[in-house]
Amino acid sequence: MPSRAPSRVAALAAAAALVLSACGDDGDDTGTPSGGGGGSSSSGGFPVTVETAFGDVTIEEEPATVVALGWSDAETALALGVQPVAASDWLAFGGEGVGPWAEGRYDEAPEIIETLEPDLEAIAALEPDLILDTRSSGDQDRYDALSSIAPTVGIPEGAENYLTSWQEQLELVGQALGRTDEAEQLSADLEQRIADAAAAHPEFEGIEVAVAAYTSQGFGAYVRGDGRVDFMEALGFVNSAAVQDEAGENFFIPVGDEQVPLLDADLTVVFPIFVEASEITGNPLWGTLPSVQEGRAVVLDDETVVNAFSSASVLGIGYALDNAVPLFADALS
Repeated sequence: MPSRAPSRVAALAAAAALVLSACGDDGDDTGTPSGGGGGSSSSGGFPVTVETAFGDVTIEEEPATVVALGWSDAETALALGVQPVAASDWLAFGGEGVGPWAEGRYDEAPEIIETLEPDLEAIAALEPDLILDTRSSGDQDRYDALSSIAPTVGIPEGAENYLTSWQEQLELVGQALGRTDEAEQLSADLEQRIADAAAAHPEFEGIEVAVAAYTSQGFGAYVRGDGRVDFMEALGFVNSAAVQDEAGENFFIPVGDEQVPLLDADLTVVFPIFVEASEITGNPLWGTLPSVQEGRAVVLDDETVVNAFSSASVLGIGYALDNAVPLFADALS
């Protein structure tokens, strides 16, 4: 059966119900064989055992054919110098299925696999020796189906659906690929870049922020645990208490018209999902927020910046640091 890129509806569902180019000084490519999943070097011996929410997963040999299905799993593998032969395109980039910050890392474009309902026959036909699904629904049936094809590294132990942090994802993928040293270095480098950005903007410290999205169904807001909010809090911001009080088990809460005042904060950040940014700025309710009236609101209207902000990958976050942080600083200046 042919693979399919994620549909508009599936991508919208993922973006609104789920869980931030080239990163300037992120590590260089470690090199990969043409079109292959394995890399030219490995920092860890095999077999390796990875702890997940579904139990321990043992990978006997260094993977040569990798399928990356979870949100940003492909970007994470690429950052570690491994090229998946197939991957899911959660943010509907098209082409190789990755953002501009990860372009040029493939020798051969991967086969694109549907996001929410992956084509099991297409995956099995590739005869993978490792499947990455570290940021996904965390559904047992999905895991069982994938692990019947090949060793599958799912969400980490104790994680909730789609809430795997970029640090956890990098650690899991690094372990599975035998590249723990490279993963630790990438993590340390990005943590330092985030710390440097926070130090360069002491005005962010303790500032309350509301992070929202606008779709054809209206506004919604993100809560702690989502990669976007975690990114903001790592910079020194604090997620809006009013929004956080509404948090349930999901990391994205719908905001009805009567609840739009929830989005008022010291800084309000909103981005469009499959609508034009003008639908936000032209919405009369948006103009009622004091943060908007006083210039303390940012509408992320650059699709690349929005996707970087939403990717929650080690590469995408680097792009967001360079391109989104200045916008936040301008709004508070």
